[in-house]
Amino acid sequence: MGESTERARALRRAQTAAEARLWRVLRRRQLNGYKFRRQWPIDGFVADLACIEAGLVVEVDGATHGRPPEQRRDAERSSALGRCGFEVLRVSNADVMENLEGVRETILAAVERRVSL
Repeated sequence: MGESTERARALRRAQTAAEARLWRVLRRRQLNGYKFRRQWPIDGFVADLACIEAGLVVEVDGATHGRPPEQRRDAERSSALGRCGFEVLRVSNADVMENLEGVRETILAAVERRVSL
């Protein structure tokens, strides 16, 4: 079993409150029938949520992602995932906790745009 797979399993067990909240509305094909995977390994990275069919990764970011070192790391990660054919959509923990329906609609719009390409 690969290192990414083990890391993904550990992250599933230690998900943040925002990740858990968003997962509850995306799991079991609840978003118009689209399948999402939680803490999914992709090319050495572990995506918070991924819709393989749409080539969409959803990253749920906390406050630390506003700092320059994290922004650089996030940009490198997004670029690497882009080379694998994925678009990365970043949503904040605060948005998930305060505007879950708006986040859901944003994800649905991104999925439908990607599927229709």
